[in-house]
Amino acid sequence: MSTLVLALVAGAVTGLALGALGGGGSVLAVPALIYLLGFSPASATTASLIIVTGTSATALYAHARDGNVAWKTGALFAVAGIVPAFLAGAAARHLPAAVLTGAFSVVAALAALRMLRPATSEPPERVRPVKAAGAGVGLGAVTGFLGVGGGFLAVPALVGVLGLRMKQAVGTSLLVITVNSLAALTARTGTGGDLRWEVIAPFAGAAILGAWDGKRLASKITGQTMRRVFAFVLLAVAAAMLVDVIV
Repeated sequence: MSTLVLALVAGAVTGLALGALGGGGSVLAVPALIYLLGFSPASATTASLIIVTGTSATALYAHARDGNVAWKTGALFAVAGIVPAFLAGAAARHLPAAVLTGAFSVVAALAALRMLRPATSEPPERVRPVKAAGAGVGLGAVTGFLGVGGGFLAVPALVGVLGLRMKQAVGTSLLVITVNSLAALTARTGTGGDLRWEVIAPFAGAAILGAWDGKRLASKITGQTMRRVFAFVLLAVAAAMLVDVIV
């Protein structure tokens, strides 16, 4: 299969995940860029941020039109993560690829396990700003450190910590992903290695188109089903990457 076809297929799947689940784009894009398209870990994480920034902004627009974005909560969450994302992105330049890959897989697995836990409480009547900001700081740091958009952590945090309903959490997470990805990408400017734009461009284009299909898919399935699909995809990716680091 040619590189162009692989880029288009991987991009479509990445966009579908972002549009339907509000996350999972980078956690799928990074392995695809490394194992299918031959990017180095440094180039893959930077390319993934470029792809996910554009795709998440597109998907955000689609969800916002339907009123599925909690702007105040998302803004608090996103703004709190800007500085941590920038600083962690700068620090990640100096760490071995194996360390970043191992950390990536562990964090993805923990997020998946949290998503599989059943909801045990009703959403709160109001969002506490301190809680939203605190969660945003942690997410921003992980985004910058691992070179991911952070949606696979934002959705569980918005649902489990801040009490948003699943479809609203999906839309709101896209705002967080866009802001955090831009901050992390700024920190990585000039350090991403060989960015092969002939691969990144079709990957990003397919991802943007896939995000629209993902948005339509999200309107047809329940929040619980989305959570379970999201969680099992994350567990599979995390296991594969952890095995690669160990072996």
